[in-house]
Amino acid sequence: MKTLIAGNWKMHGQQAWTVKAAGFDRLLEATDREHIEVLICPPYPFIREMFVASAARHIKIGAQNCHAIEKGAHTGEVSAEMLADCGAEYVIVGHSERRAAGERDSDVSAKASAAFRAGLTPIICVGETLEQREAGNANNVVEAQIIGSVPDSAENFVVAYEPVWAIGTGKVAEISDIKSMHAHIRGLVGDNVRILYGGSVKPGNAAAILGTENVNGALIGGASLNMADLSAIARSAPKN
Repeated sequence: MKTLIAGNWKMHGQQAWTVKAAGFDRLLEATDREHIEVLICPPYPFIREMFVASAARHIKIGAQNCHAIEKGAHTGEVSAEMLADCGAEYVIVGHSERRAAGERDSDVSAKASAAFRAGLTPIICVGETLEQREAGNANNVVEAQIIGSVPDSAENFVVAYEPVWAIGTGKVAEISDIKSMHAHIRGLVGDNVRILYGGSVKPGNAAAILGTENVNGALIGGASLNMADLSAIARSAPKN
């Protein structure tokens, strides 16, 4: 399976940022990334323009969230079908920042089901807090999230493991911790699911993280806003 290098722009950007696709292309040509898949998830307003700007660059576009319902009186929401119509191929669901805002596992599962319905691939996020890890409950917490968040009979999906305490803090889990958790997740989801690591991934630590067993890519926040950083992370992906 190809390593997935996924950038989550969160609430950053403007229409002029569509040139970043060309910038990435210049820094890491498509012929140098045949072993990886590059994905950028911009804010909703820029998805279509990013798709147009990125299609020829072999960069895929995704979204950061979706509603579980196809259409209706849901002011301010965006359906998975709308995202697909704009050119998105992936959608992040259950990000820790969404879970912190009140999303439950059942909500994440419903959104993942919506992604399947629309032909999108959901990136289902899981991860423990520092308190849960220090209490020795990290594996149990993540296992419960996977059981509750992955729809029954789901096949084409991605799991992103994000230790909550390492997101946007500059802290990174030890490689031994990443290896252990990814092995635990592998036992839950099987061999055909890509498992990403997310949490302060940067050019300086990307090679070690991406070279860890059962790590099939990265979900990158702040570093994905800079194409030099994102391309450097992508370049760190192992070729075997």
